[in-house]
Amino acid sequence: MIVLGIILLLIGIFAKISILTTIGVILVVVGAVLSLLGATGRAVGGRKTWF
Repeated sequence: MIVLGIILLLIGIFAKISILTTIGVILVVVGAVLSLLGATGRAVGGRKTWF
């Protein structure tokens, strides 16, 4: 999720498409939160790791 967010963020910045930039930022933030929760051992949605 983080990688997809970074890719969309970069495409949005270089192509000057604001919706891709916004979606990219949201995906990076959500991916980081899920990664942190998984690293602390807390299961999110029944899973400890998200790929």
